Amino acid sequence: MTRVMVIGNAGGGKSTLCEELSSTHGLPYFAIDKIQWRSGWTQTPADEFDRAHEAIISKDRWLVDGYGPWDSVLKRMDAADTIIVIDHPIWVHYWWATKRQIKSLFVGRSDGPSGCPMWPVTLRLYKMMWWLHRIKRPALLTEAESRANDKRYIHIQSPSALKRFVSNPI
Repeated sequence: MTRVMVIGNAGGGKSTLCEELSSTHGLPYFAIDKIQWRSGWTQTPADEFDRAHEAIISKDRWLVDGYGPWDSVLKRMDAADTIIVIDHPIWVHYWWATKRQIKSLFVGRSDGPSGCPMWPVTLRLYKMMWWLHRIKRPALLTEAESRANDKRYIHIQSPSALKRFVSNPI
């Protein structure tokens, strides 16, 4: 395992899983949100994002967490040797994202983009989560499954499965 992508809806435990995998396997960890967003939730220009993304996935070893533009998801899937999709029931994603949003009021969020407070974008987050679940999730699963013959594909579908995987990763 040298090139790992972890993807799924917000609030699913991707960052927590990535911190564990990075520590266990010594993989450099990159969060897409940190290259996709600038201070104040201003989107990074596409050409700048593409250069940063390409610089990451051209490395020999990496662990990448998040979505970003759809074409970057597909490029990451092609470059990865392991694809991990976290795909809990949508209510779990909403519940965990809500807890994270509330927590961010008191302790901030170290794994998020710099200068991007979480609470003011809560409604936008919920709308994005619904869109990802209803529109992008089917395409994500299709694309990931289509690569399962050439890559290690792990589809985590419940909090208990995530907990088991974290305690006994790859």
